[in-house]
Amino acid sequence: MGGRSRAHWVATGLGVLGLLLAALGAVMMVMVPSLIKQQVLKNVRIDPNSLSFSMWKEIPVPFYLSVYFFHVSNPDEILKGEKPQVEERGPYVYREFRHKTNITFNPNDTVSFVEFRSFQFQPDKSKGSENDYIVLPNVLVLGAAVMMENQPMSLKLFLTLALTTMGQRAFMNRTVGEIMWGYEDPFVNLISKYYPDMFPIKGKFGLFAGMNNSYSGVFTVFTGVQNFSRIHLVDKWNGLTKVRLVRLTGLLLMALLTLPALCRSMKLVYHESRVFEGIPTYRFVAPKTLFANGSVYPPNEGFCPCLESGIQNVSSCRSGAPLFLSHPHFYNADPTLSEAVLGLRPDPKEHSLFLDVHPVTGIPMNCSVKLQLSLYMKSVKGIGQTGKIQPVVLPLLWFGQSGAMQGEPLRTFYTQLVLMPTVLHYAQYVLLALGGLLLLVPVIFLIRSQEKCYLFWSGSKKGSQDKEAIQAYSESLMSPAAKGTVLQEAKL
Repeated sequence: MGGRSRAHWVATGLGVLGLLLAALGAVMMVMVPSLIKQQVLKNVRIDPNSLSFSMWKEIPVPFYLSVYFFHVSNPDEILKGEKPQVEERGPYVYREFRHKTNITFNPNDTVSFVEFRSFQFQPDKSKGSENDYIVLPNVLVLGAAVMMENQPMSLKLFLTLALTTMGQRAFMNRTVGEIMWGYEDPFVNLISKYYPDMFPIKGKFGLFAGMNNSYSGVFTVFTGVQNFSRIHLVDKWNGLTKVRLVRLTGLLLMALLTLPALCRSMKLVYHESRVFEGIPTYRFVAPKTLFANGSVYPPNEGFCPCLESGIQNVSSCRSGAPLFLSHPHFYNADPTLSEAVLGLRPDPKEHSLFLDVHPVTGIPMNCSVKLQLSLYMKSVKGIGQTGKIQPVVLPLLWFGQSGAMQGEPLRTFYTQLVLMPTVLHYAQYVLLALGGLLLLVPVIFLIRSQEKCYLFWSGSKKGSQDKEAIQAYSESLMSPAAKGTVLQEAKL
């Protein structure tokens, strides 16, 4: 009796425990998605208490800028009207460092900051040195010629004389370091004298001049604390609000801010699901319409008044020179562009850009932005330096900026935003299963108890009937026989 009582209470206790575990599992099924979402929002928004704030303030991921130049092999022949021939040189790789300062949180769910940028040349990752000489079009001379095309002949002749006096030619032979960070030149000094704000560094011209050891200006972006859908949305730049608002997240923002001539946003499209270092990601790529002109893609009308599709006119973004932005080697552009220049080989694997982001948080895990800067040049009557150059969009260089999360930031991200949510997700099903099993214990105990009671009752009833038969038989043996009864002896 005592043993059965203890077993009864044990089974009842296990049943209650199972009920509690099952209830906890059911509650987790309802609460866990909300908790995970709250944890994600808390950790990715721009907030001093968020997990990603230190990463946002100072990128811990090694970020590299790889530059490839298009060395012009036949400058003299081009001046005679022949097709340009180029040879790709590089990469020349730079490690980029960024740090945000003067961080100020505003009442309207925005934060303002200034970002300091610096580049360090990486000889071990480069194919060449900054002292390598590259032959490129003289952007200032050929750009000025195109800009002067519709001016009076007297002005064009005066420009020709001035350029000749200063020793300016249509093509220049400069070092990588000079082309990147700037060089002093008589023509540059002349322009700076009359247009002091033309160049980022007074008296020097370089395609990336003013971007090394410099500040980016005051950016104001939304933090996502009050409205997560607006996180990282650019509100202002140096107080300007008329620039098209651009959604730029994480590493892609860091990449695009370094482009020397990008005046509008990049809208990427979903391509496929991938896995990066055990973390699920979505890969986004540039659509084929990114640099398409209005005749191919009407929404781009006005951004690129070009005859060919696949290049974006950024003349108003950089010194007024006829510069164009595109994918490297005119990938995804009108074939006539690449066919007009010998030595170009568009390749989707080498020249496309992508961004891998975590699907829940939107934090970039891996990104590579590749863009090409080209110069439109032609022969301009009255300017002798242009010779007989046939109209062509000639690539100057293309650059790729890449970065991937790794090391301690990657491990922290994986633990906090991937591993823990996964554990919580499966824990709810484990609790439900364990609770269900424990709920079966009292049920099984009850069934087995009922079976034992039935067997005992059946056995007791059968035993009493046998006893009555034996007793009746015994009594019949002991009672005297009736008269006339013949006793039969058993035969042995």
